Amino acid sequence: MTSTLAMPLALLSRDAGESLIDQIVRSVAARIDDRVLRSGSRMPSIRRFAASHAVSPFTVVAAYDKLVARGYLESRRGAGFFIRDRAPINAPRAVAAEAPPQQMDVVWLVRNMFRQLPYQHMPGAGVLPTDWLDGGAIANALRNVSRQHPATLLNYGQPQGFLPLRQQLQHKLAAIDIGATPEQFVTTVGVTQALDLVAREFLRPGDTIFVDDPAWFLMFGSFTALGAKVIGIPRQADGPDIARLAEMAALHKPKLYVINSILHNPTSTSISAAKAFQVLRIAEEHDFTVVEDDIYCDLHPGAQPAVRLAALDQLKRVIYLSGFSKTMAANLRVGYIAAAPELAQRLADRKMLQTLTSSDIGERVAYNILSEGLYRKHAERMRGRIDAVRDRTMRQMERIGLRLASQPSAGMFVWADTGRDTNVMAERAMAEGMLLAPGSLFSPSQLPSTFMRLNVAAMQDPAVWRFLEREMLSKSS
Repeated sequence: MTSTLAMPLALLSRDAGESLIDQIVRSVAARIDDRVLRSGSRMPSIRRFAASHAVSPFTVVAAYDKLVARGYLESRRGAGFFIRDRAPINAPRAVAAEAPPQQMDVVWLVRNMFRQLPYQHMPGAGVLPTDWLDGGAIANALRNVSRQHPATLLNYGQPQGFLPLRQQLQHKLAAIDIGATPEQFVTTVGVTQALDLVAREFLRPGDTIFVDDPAWFLMFGSFTALGAKVIGIPRQADGPDIARLAEMAALHKPKLYVINSILHNPTSTSISAAKAFQVLRIAEEHDFTVVEDDIYCDLHPGAQPAVRLAALDQLKRVIYLSGFSKTMAANLRVGYIAAAPELAQRLADRKMLQTLTSSDIGERVAYNILSEGLYRKHAERMRGRIDAVRDRTMRQMERIGLRLASQPSAGMFVWADTGRDTNVMAERAMAEGMLLAPGSLFSPSQLPSTFMRLNVAAMQDPAVWRFLEREMLSKSS
């Protein structure tokens, strides 16, 4: 019987914060769970695996031993290591059903995002590599919080959010010309919960909600689960297609329009002043609320023009969302909503009924970093680091045949046209331990697309470029 894993199983990193042994164990286990590696197949010999992955035989022995202990592999004396049958112990072998192939959808992308570490080897990821963030500041803030009175760590927080953090957010938004009192803020478990709270407040089954097309994919399923009809408004380089927005608003009378005004995901484009005024005019005419998702606000340099709908509207018809998961720490899960006072209170009540409060500890950590003045300097360093790789990365993309929809001057994303079905490319990439984000996931229609989102901060490994260049060459041949 020939061995499996003819191609390298994953991109292993010695700077990942995870041992090489654990990286191998996690990657092999994930492939066995997903039925990519079949029961009974023989694993490569220890010496062959070590040579193909540039690790020591000791590392492979330790990884294989862990996989045996966890029931993924079995060792046969003189024959090697084989993938063990993972069927339940009490299930009759004769009726064990073969798992259906994984469908490439939003769940597929998110599941594999959490499996495929380190992040610098994930061109489809929506986060920065962890070594680009300020782990030292987070650790110091946690120590400062731990020295506070024990009651602050043991009790519930406030349903509306940690008051000193909301006061700090008041100053943060004032710097971008959005006026809001602490009572107009509601803290959340990231922007994901913020969107869910707003949607549940406004939408009823059968209602229509507009989103950009393309847009952040995770919200599509959430809105659909509420019984809403999700309609995409084509996104252009300077904002939404205004003619299409007006036409669809007259036809469907939406309750909400969710938009990235600044550093749109996945294109990193920003809305122009003219289009921002037109969006608000159409919202007024057709009586819908605009939800401005500004999660990437701190990746935008203040020196460049940036028009925020909430600054023009001052939170009358616009609900403003943001947070710190992309720039401070995803694990803190600190987001927030800024809205009109009465609406903010209703959203706080809804949050209380849903989760009581968000994590007071995480909010205190975020407040500590913001109030000490550390975050501003960190954001400047982070923007500079992204700027240093963006142009070079885009030129390299063009050299291998990718066509860029725009030439963003800020942000981490590039929206690239490959000229072929990117679902197929994503499947091939996953077979080599790389995560791509195919364009089909970024549209409410979920139709096949030749576009994909690439994260310039996660494309510094030569193996990523070798894969993309090989794929583009195969398309042209």
